[in-house]
Amino acid sequence: MTVTGRWWRHVPAGADPLRRPSPPGDNRWQRGSLVDALYLAEDEACAWAEWYRHLAEAAIPPASALPRDLWCYEVTALDVADLSDAARLARIGLSVPRPGRRGWRPYQAVGEQLHHDGWRGLIAPSAARPASLVLAVFIPAGGPLGDVVPIASTQVADVPVPPTGMRT
Repeated sequence: MTVTGRWWRHVPAGADPLRRPSPPGDNRWQRGSLVDALYLAEDEACAWAEWYRHLAEAAIPPASALPRDLWCYEVTALDVADLSDAARLARIGLSVPRPGRRGWRPYQAVGEQLHHDGWRGLIAPSAARPASLVLAVFIPAGGPLGDVVPIASTQVADVPVPPTGMRT
């Protein structure tokens, strides 16, 4: 599937919106030692649900993780694997993602295989807000992300209202 449009991500206030940790971290759909990925949310509510999920896992009070910059990214013609619903996930032996790191390994194996097969990323339901989608964009080693461009940000200093439909 080809993904275009606007996607969302939050970063610490003032941080580079394309910044990546060094070394790259492990996430649901990849291990940083094999491939890095930039994760985006299809809407602001999903971005905040993922933030709340991350904070809950780490036992971090939301107010101590602010301020944040909420960035909007323009994605142009990015060819990704479509894992956007339960049926598509079931065809490859996965269930809809649930919060928590313990079950990541099968998802990482799929993401890493997709990267190996030449996919630029994947789209899947959010573990934190299943009604929304996340986009994992595989980052080429040393390569630019020309088809994912940060276009605008809003600084958030107050704890956002938790989105409806959120799981932590």
